[in-house]
Amino acid sequence: MSLIKLNDRAVKDVTQFGSISSLGSLVHISTATASSSASIEFTSGIDSTYKEYVFYFVNIHPATDGQDFQFQGNASGGSGFNETMTTTHFLAQHDEADTYTSLEYSGSRDLAQSTNFATLSAGVGNENNQSLSGYLHLFNPSSTTFVKHFISNVQISQASDYSVNSYSAGYFNTTSAIDEIQFKMASGNIDAGQILLFGVN
Repeated sequence: MSLIKLNDRAVKDVTQFGSISSLGSLVHISTATASSSASIEFTSGIDSTYKEYVFYFVNIHPATDGQDFQFQGNASGGSGFNETMTTTHFLAQHDEADTYTSLEYSGSRDLAQSTNFATLSAGVGNENNQSLSGYLHLFNPSSTTFVKHFISNVQISQASDYSVNSYSAGYFNTTSAIDEIQFKMASGNIDAGQILLFGVN
């Protein structure tokens, strides 16, 4: 495999990456649009077709101010969205007045062998111009050998006029296949926004 040296030109100028092959492509599976929705569920399309699935969040707007955006899964044949997870969560934040910044581990938002919903964001605001966008990667959910790893990065406009970049990661601690995912706010409805599901080919 040849080595590639990238300079300071825009990534759009790169036309190839040496002899690297099978970088993968995104295959659109479905799109869910919220409209005062208590939750958004993906109950089909997650199977052994792909080894990685990506959920993209586009302008998710809560009905209630200052809510965390969360998710859970169901093992194949399961119900209730209550699989056991262990997760970690940290965030960077900066206020609009340029008076406060932080980079911190958020222990109150992690899980340790819990069946609760896992947090992906930290208190998104519900003003007309506030929302969250980001992604969640779920790896090999159909495996019946390994736990199911996931990583997420979500950017939000926080209720107190902060830009907050939240990072979450963890795993479903089950060797059963995960084939359903639900997203919701910690409290209140998802007023608007879209979630797009892709498989990585």
